Amino acid sequence: MTGPAADIDARPVARFAPATLRAAAWTVYAVVRTRRALKADGLSAERVAPPKGLPSGAGRGVLGVLRRLEPTCLERSIVLQTWLASHGRRFDVVVGVATEDGAVKAHAWLGYETPPPDAKGFREIHRIPPP
Repeated sequence: MTGPAADIDARPVARFAPATLRAAAWTVYAVVRTRRALKADGLSAERVAPPKGLPSGAGRGVLGVLRRLEPTCLERSIVLQTWLASHGRRFDVVVGVATEDGAVKAHAWLGYETPPPDAKGFREIHRIPPP
């Protein structure tokens, strides 16, 4: 991973430190709440703020949970955007579409991922600003 999300691991907190475990627990909760909110309210879904006082390095818990839960690209982008914004790194979530063999496909990523390898051929149609 490159960009600001990689900074999460730049000064990681120990793997099983309380801060890392709190960040991981928040991520599980945030993914579930984001999934429900997106279904109910679409792109205007309410965000779940991370607990106050967690260091950026506790983000290794965030990334670990996001790898294991396999949220959709939009859920992942919103949760990671919220975590990064709470640590002073503000990036838009970019929503793009592509057509392939007559089918329309959508993908979401954070603005600093210009665009990630799995989003090649996608045309930006919407941006979601950070909270």
